[in-house]
Amino acid sequence: MAMFATGTAAETLAQSAPMGPPRSLWADARARFFRNRAAVASLIVLGLVAAFALFGPLVARHSIETIDWAILGNVDEAGGPCFLSGPDNEIPPCSDSGHYFGTDAQARDLFARTVQGTQISLMVGVVGALIAVVVGTLYGAISGYFGGRLDNVMMRIVDILMSIPYMFVLILLLVVFGRSILMLFVGIGLISWLDMARIARGQTLSLREKEFVEAAIATGVHPFRIILRHIVPNLLGVVIVYATLLVPSMIIYESFISFLGLGVQEPLTSWGALINEGADQMRQGLWMLLVPLFFFVVSLFSFFFLGDGLRDALDPKDR
Repeated sequence: MAMFATGTAAETLAQSAPMGPPRSLWADARARFFRNRAAVASLIVLGLVAAFALFGPLVARHSIETIDWAILGNVDEAGGPCFLSGPDNEIPPCSDSGHYFGTDAQARDLFARTVQGTQISLMVGVVGALIAVVVGTLYGAISGYFGGRLDNVMMRIVDILMSIPYMFVLILLLVVFGRSILMLFVGIGLISWLDMARIARGQTLSLREKEFVEAAIATGVHPFRIILRHIVPNLLGVVIVYATLLVPSMIIYESFISFLGLGVQEPLTSWGALINEGADQMRQGLWMLLVPLFFFVVSLFSFFFLGDGLRDALDPKDR
């Protein structure tokens, strides 16, 4: 009877035991992320926007600087997109002109200019966020790991820099050193790493008390090697989430600067510059505002939903 009971208990335990090999924390986070429909849909939308930026030049039938003199000469205004063109319009139909999104006020192809605006805005957002994440993570990890007087000095520098108006510094750099994409990268990345540094520092203060860090110290590993090999890899979850939320902030900053006319200059363009031009021509053609605004809004919402999904997937408290 006892043997029967023991066998039944063993079968029950075997049935309740999890099947298959155990999953890693990253595999578990990946599974949690793909259960978030909003985050997955945002990832797909961002993939489509990126594909539009990469392969759009292959589809465009006009360059960004080419002026369609037929449209400009016939109606003396911008031509509408394909779905607004027709045989009754004075504007040549899209099958002949190839202006998929219409033209702007100078009769330049809006499709080609939107492609370039998407490329520059995404590049500014991604590169600016990358600079902020790399500099902020290393700065915060060094400050939090060493602690003491060095930590106080480094954090006071961060506090002083955060008290300076960010947009004022960016506009001043562009006015003094010239309006260029390089200076835009420098200005955006110069101050945007401060929040990341404080986040990384707070996480490092708890990580440096972990057993694996104490073991590395006991074996004589160099402090900077500990930071790069043990501290920084364990900050990746927080860094990835913050980076996805930082990219839209960088795009908003760049668009605002370009909207003011201090960003990229002709013949280059960006979402902010296109929105500024479209706002000036709303009465002549609403599509000149709606087309870049659509890409701008959709991309921002997608980045925010993606960041929320990654935060839920990588949050240790939810595992």
